[in-house]
Amino acid sequence: MSLTKVKFLQSVVHLHLVKRVVLKRSTEIVGYLKSELHTGARLPPPYANTNMTAESPANNVQISVCQLTSTDDKASNLEVTSKLIRQAALLGSKIIFLPECFDYVGQDKTQSANLSETMDGEIMSTLKGTARSHGVWLSLGGFHERQPTNRSDNCPWLSNIHVLIDDQGNIASSYRKIHLFSLSSDVLGPGRSLRESDVVIPGNEIMPPVSSPIGKLGLGICYDLRFPEFSRSLRSLGAEVLTFPSAFTVPTGTAHWESLLRARAIENQCYVIAAAQVGIHNQHRASYGHSMVVDPWGKIVAEAKDDQSLLSLEIDLNLVSSVRRKMEVFNHRRPDVYLAHSPKDALAVRMTHFTVPDSAEDEEIVSFGHVKLKRRFIFLESLHSRAFVNRKCVLPGHVLVISKRVAFRLHDLSSEEVADMFQLVQVVQKLVEDLHNTRSSSVTVQDGPDSGQTVQHVHVHVIPRKPADFKENDSIYEKLATHDKGEVKWRLEEEMSTESSMLRNFYKTNHI
Repeated sequence: MSLTKVKFLQSVVHLHLVKRVVLKRSTEIVGYLKSELHTGARLPPPYANTNMTAESPANNVQISVCQLTSTDDKASNLEVTSKLIRQAALLGSKIIFLPECFDYVGQDKTQSANLSETMDGEIMSTLKGTARSHGVWLSLGGFHERQPTNRSDNCPWLSNIHVLIDDQGNIASSYRKIHLFSLSSDVLGPGRSLRESDVVIPGNEIMPPVSSPIGKLGLGICYDLRFPEFSRSLRSLGAEVLTFPSAFTVPTGTAHWESLLRARAIENQCYVIAAAQVGIHNQHRASYGHSMVVDPWGKIVAEAKDDQSLLSLEIDLNLVSSVRRKMEVFNHRRPDVYLAHSPKDALAVRMTHFTVPDSAEDEEIVSFGHVKLKRRFIFLESLHSRAFVNRKCVLPGHVLVISKRVAFRLHDLSSEEVADMFQLVQVVQKLVEDLHNTRSSSVTVQDGPDSGQTVQHVHVHVIPRKPADFKENDSIYEKLATHDKGEVKWRLEEEMSTESSMLRNFYKTNHI
């Protein structure tokens, strides 16, 4: 296909519209919208005897997924993208997903570098305004972000960045791709290869999921899809939806695209949304297409065909919690066993992210051994651990840190979980010391019933200390062993909620 024909296709975009009310046995196909829209995307079969339908009432949110054929013509690409966003907004979509390289696909490494922009350039500024004017969220996956440093050929280095813009036109989050793609001529054919690291600097962190109109959104890009640990980390951080804007090659897409998307959805019990590039970009590059939405049970909700198109559909947010409740896969994981057989991973200590819980989830319940703990009392979380205020304090500011997975003893935790928990302990210790204006803390683990442990779930006490708060300094351990036994006057929930809120705000203000 000639480049002229590609550009012609961009100007006459056939928009495939699929409106599927998720988890209902009937499929509703919306007909022509003006003269531009026609049906044609693949519709998967309805749910048959899975018993994994969402509970009533449904909590449906309209989304749209754009499939593009980007070229090196940035103005034309932006025109097509803006047109699709307008159409999606007319259909009532709350959030719209664009693929990797939505800004452009260069002819070669030099052109790719020279076409790049910074985050305050024309493309990103235009799309911020578009999001604001239409009142929609935009997932902009795989923007070529120009870096201030140059390669050896004097062209600027790039970051491959997934930008999430909210309906006010603000950047809600951004993630720089950590796994860089490489494919040899054995797959692509003689004389053809792709090596992203020639032009892109890898990122070095997974970003915490963001609260969005469709729940907690985890940001990935294309090749990240092939790494199960990446998606597992996002799920552990609270993701309900995983996004993988992509530009899969035709050989790899044909072989693996659907399998990978469905696997990540099933493993993590999340929706997976993957906007894709499609068709011939130039004489060196073509993409597989088949933009797809997969639900937490692994069902394909919608799939695009082989041209530029718009998928518009409703997803039911209740399905995530329903599937997770009926099959508690994450509670059955055994990282203590997995890592025992992987010495390299078991010894690896990885810096973790710390997040303040979303207040919208305050009434949710998590487990602290046999105790049901409201999330409103949790003030800080990491990948595998959480910190919360205490029902009975030995001293003011006495808080607890636990593993998210219910484990009886410290040695029941994996090396990764232990490292994560004590990194959180370090942050929490500084937090409560700063808040209570102290210079010392007692940090201790009651590990097992003979140590005074009353809740069978490994936990760390963090207690800020002041001079002479006990006549004999070590008396704190006697107090700790008895403070929650016998006739105990527990703190009121209102008091605990106030303290948790204060700690959350103090962390946001002073520790980010």
